[in-house]
Amino acid sequence: MIEQEIAQIEHYYVLIRDYLVTYSMQLIGALVILLLGLWLAKKLAKATERLMLKHNIDVTLTNFISNVVKVLLIIMFTIIALGKIGISVTPFVAAIGAASLGAGLAVQGMLSNYGSGLAIIATRPFVVGDTIAVKGVCGQVKSIELGHTILVNEEKVEITIPNKHIIGEIMQNSFAHSLVKGEIGIAYSANAEQAIAIINGILADHEAVADTPQAQVGIEAFGDSAVLISYRYWVPTTQIIEHKLAINGAIYTAIQTANIEIPFPQRVVTIKEKPASAD
Repeated sequence: MIEQEIAQIEHYYVLIRDYLVTYSMQLIGALVILLLGLWLAKKLAKATERLMLKHNIDVTLTNFISNVVKVLLIIMFTIIALGKIGISVTPFVAAIGAASLGAGLAVQGMLSNYGSGLAIIATRPFVVGDTIAVKGVCGQVKSIELGHTILVNEEKVEITIPNKHIIGEIMQNSFAHSLVKGEIGIAYSANAEQAIAIINGILADHEAVADTPQAQVGIEAFGDSAVLISYRYWVPTTQIIEHKLAINGAIYTAIQTANIEIPFPQRVVTIKEKPASAD
């Protein structure tokens, strides 16, 4: 048994020695080609990134393209290096093709998200900081990735949407702000113009209320017990709740200070007496 193992070791030693003697220069050349390829791939990827950023191309798309350039160059130089030492790459190419087909079928949804991400980055229907509403959710865009987009709503909750659910859907974009609606009822005997002026002044003085679109205040409807004054304004999406509460409180206080009556619902009930029957 020991003699067989020694003979086997000697056999492998001879094979390795003969291979190194025959292909030593090819191995050195393959190693040089591979190192050159790694260096060149890194340099060209960096150059591609600088060029795209210089032309104000989206950062996510820039990183994706620079990484693709790097990977393709490394694969190309690896194939050249393998061919240099006499290793045929044809079986590898066939295997990679079969594996890619299987992987493509397995991750079809993921690839769809990546394709949609590239479409979003290329067409730019929205950018980071915009407020969008799509598929029943709404929030401010925090980041745009190749596979998904992250929103932050007024409750500071992050919402992750796969990009394939954004492309091709009806989407609303209110940019950095969201619309807030409110209303308050005043008595029919009160001065509606005065109430409207007070609300306009509060909205104009509040630092978070956007100048464009301009806030709107006016008579919304005539209720049973009150004239309804409606107001609409735009504030940053991630700060809707705190600003809405603050503005509602300021309007209520100002209306009361101005002695403008805020009526409560009333209903007049008339009781009719049944006429006395004749005896």
